[in-house]
Amino acid sequence: MSLFLIVAASCVAAASGGWALALRRRPALAQRLATGTLGLGALLGLAGAVLALSGQEAAWSAPWPAVRASFSLRVDALSALFLLPVLGLPALASVYGLGYWPQAAHGARSIRLQLSFGLVTGAMTLVCVAANAVLFLVAWEVMALAGFLLVLTEHEKPEVQRAAFVYLASAHAGNLALFALFALLGRLAGSFEFAAMAGLDGGGPLAGWVFGLALFGFGLKAGLVPFHFWLPGAHAVAPSHVSAILSGVLLKTGIYGLLRVTGFFEATPAAWGGTLLAVGAASAILGVAFALAQHDVKRLLAYHSVENIGIIAMGLGLALLGRASGSPALVVLGFSGAVLHVVNHALFKGLLFLGAGAVHHATGTRELDQLGGLGRSMPITAALFLVGAVAISGLPPLNGFVSEWLVFLAAFQAVLAPGAGVGPLAGLAAPALALVGGLAAACFAKVYGTAFLGHARSPHAERGHEASPAMLVAMGALAASCLSIGLLPAAWLPALTRAAGDWSRLPAAALGGPAQEAARSAWRVSLVALLLLALVGLLAAWRRVRLGSVQPSAPTWGCAYAHPTARMQYTGSSLAEQLVVRLGWFFFPRIQVEPPAGLFPRHASFGSQVPDTVLDLAILPALDSGVRGADRLRAQFGGRVQSKVMLVMLGVLGLLAWLALGGQG
Repeated sequence: MSLFLIVAASCVAAASGGWALALRRRPALAQRLATGTLGLGALLGLAGAVLALSGQEAAWSAPWPAVRASFSLRVDALSALFLLPVLGLPALASVYGLGYWPQAAHGARSIRLQLSFGLVTGAMTLVCVAANAVLFLVAWEVMALAGFLLVLTEHEKPEVQRAAFVYLASAHAGNLALFALFALLGRLAGSFEFAAMAGLDGGGPLAGWVFGLALFGFGLKAGLVPFHFWLPGAHAVAPSHVSAILSGVLLKTGIYGLLRVTGFFEATPAAWGGTLLAVGAASAILGVAFALAQHDVKRLLAYHSVENIGIIAMGLGLALLGRASGSPALVVLGFSGAVLHVVNHALFKGLLFLGAGAVHHATGTRELDQLGGLGRSMPITAALFLVGAVAISGLPPLNGFVSEWLVFLAAFQAVLAPGAGVGPLAGLAAPALALVGGLAAACFAKVYGTAFLGHARSPHAERGHEASPAMLVAMGALAASCLSIGLLPAAWLPALTRAAGDWSRLPAAALGGPAQEAARSAWRVSLVALLLLALVGLLAAWRRVRLGSVQPSAPTWGCAYAHPTARMQYTGSSLAEQLVVRLGWFFFPRIQVEPPAGLFPRHASFGSQVPDTVLDLAILPALDSGVRGADRLRAQFGGRVQSKVMLVMLGVLGLLAWLALGGQG
């Protein structure tokens, strides 16, 4: 029953956008029907996922003669956990789109968006339940192409075209790696069925190639450093509810792939865990460092996706180290922290992208330095965005704290775990995670203070108004989910423990104890934080009653200026300047400063630009050099018969040399 519901959900979701095309003459009705259909599909799939998490796992297979394979499906605890954000977040984002991206206003662009929106949701659902390599790759390719079309929604803009084709190129580079990956797995297992791949030996040289290809192919999709280069541009130019899907869900299919492939092996080398731990730590630290330097709020949130994918990879690396060292506590803490952070990141990052979309929708700009004072004109949006900011900073009592707490405990456990080399590999995990949490809090203090506090810095900010009811409903549901997981982490324990046991092949009895103790400790910290917040709220209410409801107001002191203006406030650039300069060893910030001059200065400015180190300073210059070299070769050899004859002779001589040295013809 659970698998039937999930397959039905995939089909219904994939077809939901058809209403936009069929009823294009009645756009408002078409969009509402598309949203309702996608919501129905999500409800069916979520019901199936809950049944699977309660123990009703299922599998089904049928011949697939067209590709000489089988159409095999399976839902277990791991796939069911991933299905929760895969189905839940698109449904809420579709509701948000009723107010943010109405079909009546956007016409053909909205029709294309809704068609691709439903298709990517159905494809991601199929990825999570595919139990055959061929079916997995087909669903993966459909997901990649639908994602490309979503990024290309506003196709008339040059920056959108550039970001979309960078995404498409990186997606297909990863897909080629996945073809090679499953070819090797099929050779090792003798079949492309996932069931036949279970229990493979992780010690041989081919297993190392499998892990390397998985890290590259799935790491490109997930956005791990240095494979993150496609992500900031794609997330920034897409509509905000599309960005929420790309960041909150689409990236996580890469994590699902890594978990699924590493779960095929009976025993995994410690080097796999150490590699993922190192890559995850680098992604987390560099992702938040890049975010600090951004002025476009959506690019900033995109780099925070790199950071949080790094945290997830750290948890997975610690779990792999636990498998290598035989430590059940390390396995369940690392795995549970990673998978729960998959769900949590979908919730709070979806909330933040939707909040950023509400700000852009109201003001017409995404530049932080053009905002300010929006807390007065958009109070509900400001409160909901604050929930997301606190959650992504890993602070109690919200959900981001719980999953990061589990990864923290896994890092501490790894230092004490038996097994050579595990402690030194994991010794820096906890300090790295603490550094990331501090920098994330600093970054969102900058974002929230610059956008919502103070006074409007530009006419854009003066136009701010509250979001529509549909947009607020979607954001409110995500904020409530963030709070519920933070206060009730133990509710997730049975599903996480079952999934960890299936993945690691360890008995559930050995995993349950450490997981329960970790959840209790997280709940205690969240409860104390909630009580402190309640106490602060009571004190604030008591003070308001004592002082009266009407308070005198006055402009902020302007440092002795006779006529202070809003421009005298800190901007996002100046607020983060010191941190950006100290972290600039990696991303080479370009700073422009015009200091005040004279006794009564009228003008001063500070700004900075940060290129993406991998894309702008490595990949694009290398491609430009290659194109210039190819142009010179074409100019040299293209129109001269003698040159072409020389190339043929060199090819023949090379072939003869190869045969002479023992090569096979």
